[in-house]
Amino acid sequence: MLVERRQQVNLTGDTDTVSSSETDHAGLPLTIDEYLRKKLMPVEGVIPHLPGIDMHGNTIPAGAVGGDVFEYINFQQRYNIDARIAQAEWLANEVLVPLAKGKKARSGVDDHIQWMSSQPGYMDEDGVQFRKAKRSEQLRIVQNLRELYTTAGVLLVDAQGHGIIAAKIASTIHDTLQAFMLSELDRVGTITPRLFEQLNLRLAQSATARNALGRSMDASSREIATMLYGEIRPNGQFRFLNFGHPPPLVFSAKYKRFMKIGRDQMAQFLALGLEIPEDHPDRNKYVSIKLRKRRMDSSDISMITLMGRGDIIFLYTDGVYDGSDEQERSRIEAIIGEHKQKAAKDICNAVLDYALKRDGRLRQEGHSDEIDDKTVFIIKRT
Repeated sequence: MLVERRQQVNLTGDTDTVSSSETDHAGLPLTIDEYLRKKLMPVEGVIPHLPGIDMHGNTIPAGAVGGDVFEYINFQQRYNIDARIAQAEWLANEVLVPLAKGKKARSGVDDHIQWMSSQPGYMDEDGVQFRKAKRSEQLRIVQNLRELYTTAGVLLVDAQGHGIIAAKIASTIHDTLQAFMLSELDRVGTITPRLFEQLNLRLAQSATARNALGRSMDASSREIATMLYGEIRPNGQFRFLNFGHPPPLVFSAKYKRFMKIGRDQMAQFLALGLEIPEDHPDRNKYVSIKLRKRRMDSSDISMITLMGRGDIIFLYTDGVYDGSDEQERSRIEAIIGEHKQKAAKDICNAVLDYALKRDGRLRQEGHSDEIDDKTVFIIKRT
C-alpha cells in the first residue's frame, strides 16, 4: 500500500524530527502549512471571562494557511499573577536591606550601589535613597499586576498577502510579541508602548542587510504587516494601539448603527517596520519610509468606551472589510443589527458567513485573486 510521504519542515526550511504534538489525527507529521495554521488559529478555550463583557473572534485563511493572526491574551490563564505579585512584594522589602560588608551582590540593586560607592562624592545616604526608589518601582509593579485580574488583551495581525510566506511573517510577529510581553511583565508588570516600539523595529528593514543583498527600497522587498493590540476592562473601556490596521467600529445598540468616531481621536501608525522614530538611537541602521518625530508613549494609546448594554466593538481585517467601502459597511452594519441580541460568538459567525458568501460570488465572477484571509473579533457589553 502506498502512503503519502510527508516531510516536517521548520521555519528555516530544514528537515526536522517531530513530536507527537506535531502530528495530525492520522499520526502523520504535520506539513509546514498545517503546523502554521494550527499555531496561528485562535483557541476558544482561552477566551478571557470579564464581568459584563462577552467576546469572541475567529479567523479563516483564504488558503491552507494565511497571514491573519487573531489571539486572545488571557493574562490570568497565561501568567501566574499571584506568584508575580508575591515576588514583587518580596523584592520591595528585600531591596531595602543593606548588603553586609564583604558579601556578594544579591541583585542588580546591590550591584548598582556597589558601583555608586566607587564614584567620587558618594555618600551612604545616596544608597539609601536609591533603595527606596527601587522599592517604589516594585510596589508599582504590584499595582499594575493586580489590574491584570480584570484585563483581557486581543491581538490582530494581517501580514501582506496570504499563504505560507504571510503566515511566516505573522508567526514572527506573534512569537516576538510573546517574548516581549514576558519582559514587560517582569520589568513593569503591564504592557507599555515600549514593547510595540521594539516590535516595530523588529519588523523594520535593516539597512546593512539591504545593502549586502542589493535590495531595493520598494515595498515588495519588505515584510509588511498591520497590527492592532488592545485591552478591554469590565467597564467597557478598550485601549489600543494601531499600526496600519483598519480602525475599530462601534455599533450602538440604542441607535442600531455604527457610530461616527473621528479619525483624529484614534492615533494610527504606519504598518509595522515602515516608520522609525527620529529619536531612536538606531534609526540610521534601518530603512524607514517615513521618520516619526518621536518614540510612542502613553499619549498615543487610543481609547473607546462601550457606554450602554449591548454596544459592540467590531474588529476585523481587510479580508472582511477594508474600512473604506460604504456599501460593505452598511451591509455589515445590518448583519450586526440583525444579530445584536445574540452572543458575541453568533455575531462573529454571522459576519464571517456573509464574508464567505461574498467570496463565493467573487469566484463565480472570476475574481478569486480578490479573496483574502478573514478575521472578525466582537466585544459586546452585556
